[in-house]
Formats: sequence, C-alpha cells, structure tokens
Amino acid sequence: MSGIASFFRPFSRRSLAAELRRVDAGHGIGQVPARLSPDTIAPLVCGYCSTGCALLAHIRNGHAVNLSPAPHYPVNHGTACPKGWQALAVLDSADRATVPLVQDRRGHRRRVSWGEAIEIFVGRMRRIIMEHGPDAVAFLGSGQLPTEELAFFGSLAKFGMGLRHGDGNTRQCMASAVVAYKECFGFDAPPYTYADLEESEVIVLIGANLAIAHPILWRRVLRNQHLRALVVIDPRTTETALAATLHVALRPKSDLVLFYGLAHLLLRQGWYDRAFIAAHTSGFEAFAAHVAEYSPEVVTAATGVELQTLLELARLIGTSRRVSFWWTMGINQSYEGTRAAQAIIALALLTGNIGRPGTGPNSITGQCNAMGSRLFANTTCLLGGRDFRNPAHRLEVAEILGIDPQRIPDTPGLSYAEIVEAIVAGHIRALWVVGTNPLHSWINRSDLEGLFDRLEFLVVQDMYHSTETAQRADLLLPAAAWGEKWGSFINSERRLGVIRPVRRPPGEALPDFSIFQHIAEAWGAGPMFRSWRNPQDAFTRLRELSRGQPCDFSGVRDYEDIERAGGIQWPWPADKAGSEPEPHRRLFSDGKFFHPDGKARFVFEAAREMPEAADEAYPLLLLTGRGTAAQWHTQTRTSKAPVLRRLYPADAYVEIHPDDAQRYGITSGCEVFVESRRGKARVRASVTPTVRPGQVFMPMHYVETNRLTHAAFDPYSRQPSYKACAVRVRPAPSWEEE
Repeated sequence: MSGIASFFRPFSRRSLAAELRRVDAGHGIGQVPARLSPDTIAPLVCGYCSTGCALLAHIRNGHAVNLSPAPHYPVNHGTACPKGWQALAVLDSADRATVPLVQDRRGHRRRVSWGEAIEIFVGRMRRIIMEHGPDAVAFLGSGQLPTEELAFFGSLAKFGMGLRHGDGNTRQCMASAVVAYKECFGFDAPPYTYADLEESEVIVLIGANLAIAHPILWRRVLRNQHLRALVVIDPRTTETALAATLHVALRPKSDLVLFYGLAHLLLRQGWYDRAFIAAHTSGFEAFAAHVAEYSPEVVTAATGVELQTLLELARLIGTSRRVSFWWTMGINQSYEGTRAAQAIIALALLTGNIGRPGTGPNSITGQCNAMGSRLFANTTCLLGGRDFRNPAHRLEVAEILGIDPQRIPDTPGLSYAEIVEAIVAGHIRALWVVGTNPLHSWINRSDLEGLFDRLEFLVVQDMYHSTETAQRADLLLPAAAWGEKWGSFINSERRLGVIRPVRRPPGEALPDFSIFQHIAEAWGAGPMFRSWRNPQDAFTRLRELSRGQPCDFSGVRDYEDIERAGGIQWPWPADKAGSEPEPHRRLFSDGKFFHPDGKARFVFEAAREMPEAADEAYPLLLLTGRGTAAQWHTQTRTSKAPVLRRLYPADAYVEIHPDDAQRYGITSGCEVFVESRRGKARVRASVTPTVRPGQVFMPMHYVETNRLTHAAFDPYSRQPSYKACAVRVRPAPSWEEE
C-alpha cells in the first residue's frame, strides 16, 4: 500500500461500515464511539478554513492525543498551518457547552434535560408559529458544519417545520462570488484546482493575503517553477504584497474601475482571444462598449494607480499564456462585490484564461465547508444547487426525498440581512442559530445587540456556552465539535473530504445531526427523515441530490471512496464509480459552460460611489481583514489554544501610517479611540507604513472591530461590505482621566 491510502489503512471499507454500525447500535441516534481503537492513526480533514488540509489524529489508549498533517494528501502535502496543528487543543476548553441550558428573564441559566430542552424548543416555536405564522421564525446556519448536517438542518426547517426564512454565515464571505459565478457560468462553479497555483506564469492575487489567510496555498505559490510575475492588488502592503513582483496599491474599493480599465487596455492593444470569445461567450460587444469609457486617464484618477503600473499589469495579463486570478474577501465583502468578481471573470474570458492549467477566475472560499453550505444548506438554493422557483426542481427533490412537493417553498426566503431587517420590523419573533456567533461577526454589531432583545425566543446550538450570542440564548443546545462527529466537507477547489470522531463530545453534548433527529421526532416530522439514520445515510441522499447537476458526485459511493482517493473533486458522476480520480481536475476544459447555450456571459455595470467615504468629521478609511495565521474569525476557537494565543496580539489594535500618527499625536503602543458614526473602540496603536496615509486597518477577529463597520450591502448578493468605512482616531485618555 502506498501514497494516500497508506495513511488511511486503519479504516478499511469493512471496518468503516462496522464502526458506523457500532456507533448506531451503541448510542441510538448518536454517532460517537464510546472508545476508539487503542493505538491507531485516524485521518480527517481540518475544520478551519476552506483549504481542506488532511490531518492525522494519533490515538493512544483510545484517545486522540495529537495531530499531524497527512504527508501525501494532494491539498497540503504534509504541511499544516498553526491552527491545524492545534485543532485538538480547542476541544478541551472549560467553556464548552456540556448540558442544555434555559435562561429566564433575569438572565439566570438553569440546566435541563435533553427531553425538557426539546419540549421547550417545540412548544415555544409552535406557539409563535400558531400566533404569527411560519414566517415569524427564521434560522441561521454555518459553513463550519458538515454538509450532511447542513442539509438535514435546512430540510428539517423548511420541509419538516414549514419555515421559509433561513440563511448561513457564508453570506458574510462567499455570496458575491456565488452570484457572480451563477450569472457568468450558469452555476456556482469555481473552475480551478490548487495545482493551478503551481502552473501559472502570472498569478494575480486580488484582496487576498494568502500568506496569512491561506498559508498552505501560499506555500504552493512559492513552489511555482513557472512563475514570471506575482501581482498583488491590495490597498495595504500585506505580508503577501511584500513578496510581490508588482504590488498595485489601489485606493480602497476602486477595484471595479481598475478591472474595467484593464479590459479597456486589453482590447485597445489587441491582447484578447477573439476565437475563444466568439466560440464560448456571449455579451462581448456590449461589454467592449461599456469598458470603452474606462480610459487609462479615468482609471488612474479613480484608483490612484500610476499609469506605468496600469500599463505593466495589462501587458502581463495580455501577453502571458497562463494567467490565474485569485480573490477572497477583499472583493466579496463589498457593496459592489458581485460586479467586481464578474469583472475579474471577464478578464479571464477576454484572454481565454480558463479551463487550462494555471488559469482561471478563482474565488477562494472562507470557511471549511462554505461550498457544502452553498450547495446543500437549502437556504439560497434548493438542495444540490437547484432553484426553489423552478417547479421541475421542486418535484425532483421531492421524489428523491420521498416527500410531498407542496412542502417545498417556491422562493428561497429572506437573506441574512433581510432577516435582521425583519427582526427590526417585528415580523420575525424567533431565531434558531446553529454554529455561528452573529453578535460578534455581523456588520455594525451594536444594532444587532438591541435587535435580539426584540425576539420572543432565541435558540443557540453551539459548542461553547460563552459566545456573545450563546450568552443571550433563551435556550442553549450543546453541540459536538469538529473531531467529535462524522460528516463531509467540500473545499474551495470542489474537493470532498471526510471528518470523523476521534474523541467523545463532553458531557451531554450531541452532534448537530443527532439534535436535528431529536427535534424532527418531537415535531412530528420524524417519518420524513427516518432514512437519515446517520451521516453516511444522509451522504447517500446528498449523492442522489447531486445526480445530473453540475456538482454531480453520484459516483462517490461512500466515505471510504473519498478517503482512498485523497478527496474527490466534483463532478464525479455515477459512470465514474469505482475508478480512480485524478488528484487535480478543473472545469470548462471543453469550453462548455452551464448556461443553456453552453456559453459564459459577460456581466457588467457602471461603478458606484463608496457608501461611506472619508470626510472632514471622519477623515480616515477603516480597512478590515485577517490579522495572523494563528487567528480564525471571531476567535471563538483559536482563543482557547494556549499555543495559538501566544502567536497573536491579545488585545485589539489599529494600524496607522506614520504621517497620520504624527498628525494626531499617536505613538506605537499607546491607546487610542477609533470612532465611526456607529460606535467607538479603545485599542492599541501600531504605527506602520503597511497602510497608506488616510487609511487605518483593524483585524476582523476582535470584538471591537464590528462596532465600527458600516452596514452597506451588495444589492445582488446581499453580502455585507465590511472592508471600508469612515473613522477618526485620537489618543485615548488614561483610564483615570476618562
């Protein structure tokens, strides 16, 4: 046995099936074995970012004691970032939720049994629905749940309980890319494979600090032997920008103008692929007419990018054979993120840089299972990437699941931002939050704090009782974490990977899958999900739901298939079952897209003004983003690992340029107030030239940051625009003076 299979040998097909049977027999609707094999190595995919690295859990005396990266997995090749190495450490935190808790009006929590907790859930939810209708209840999920749990959650809520409104925290990171791909390609289909990072002649990173946010992908960039140029488009001089051969430090939120200006130059110079455009795209003539207005003079004035830099970037893109474009939150989290992503796609289509090694317009996902959430959470799209509005799609899903088609709503319901607005209006009175912490992560969080007081019933299902949202819950349901349950993730490059339990959840905590089973039974929807006995059974359902869709993985028979192959990228249809997939596969190599005519579309629109620009009262622009490779999102998990805590600043800070620091009397290390029209944060100052004059930067991980952000949204994706708002900074008085 060799390659990836040698690291999965403790779980043969027979032993895996036996383990699933033992779990079911020993724990009813639970999933976690009472004891693992005494000494073995168990593979599982990391539960942090979307890279999807494979880790090996080292089992000693039946307990997972350590993790190491899988040496031959095609994603990470034996490497891991600090978060992956320390993923077990966060599971033993003292603030794990271990029992169901009910909170009274005085804020006192009391322990209840699971039976009582489910009774409270069903009773109060039913009462609100009876009094105000099913639209008075909404749910919020997470891209950190396995696909099986997400599908169960969304199906239970919409088909079993009759709810219509639900969304996930992937709305905060990937919605703009999703809409962009759907409109341009006909389906939410990131076309690339990670190997393209090692095949490109020119890599263009846009609003993406890979060295910090995706260190394993950054390593692949550094391994590229074909690279002629590394371009970083970012207002800040990030760790990634420091390594660039060309850093394009544009003004914040001028991306769309820049991309249209590049298209203008490509067309003017004849640096575009006429044959590819004619055969495989539609809308080119209208797009060419649109970008004719974005002359170099217009672009340099709007972006602050020097003419020579603009010309050099256009030349690199237009005259190189293999160019790949990669973007993350710097594009997506914008009031015009969808159109900016589509402008990047347009550059790839213009130059024919798609479907070949080292090419592609490539959105890098945020959370470990954002792709699974996008396709199967049953929120923005019907299961398998279908459309709620399409009667044929509703009928198809109903037949696969064996349910009445009338139980499937004919609209996707409200988005995350619209759910918040409906709470303001008093239309939504109960909220079920699973695996996410909106009171920390949602834009302009101060507003949300007040809104949650308007809810009649807040249910939070989480692994910690200490998050800002969990502390406000009327009912807290303790959930198992990554490493304590079965399931599958789909990473940024469409690769399915498996997670498994390598330890038991603490106390009475249960896998989310099991909690959904309990609720389904108590609600009276149990028969609808009787065949969803465990995650493997649910995976079988997902496989059928994918059949015939662009994301088809009906050829993946079970978890063992995935592990033996080192992960499998969709599509992998039924006729491929049993064969060995290539380790890296990309979409559109045949030039055929998912629109009925088989062509990709140019989608465009005039650039708009920033919703909140700097002015006399608030003269600085606040940028946000990742801080260090040891931090993750709201630090709910990474703050629990002592090793990780030593790798990043404990307190919130703001980066400010030396010129601005001198102007406002600020020195490095001193405390300052950062103020916006929405709130004030007291943080430490870091004086550094990594930000430009007139701009400041705060990491997204600290609770202070979203007290300041401005609640603007992309009109097409409804994704929040976290990345730029107007602030002022001044020295803070001492605590005694204040």
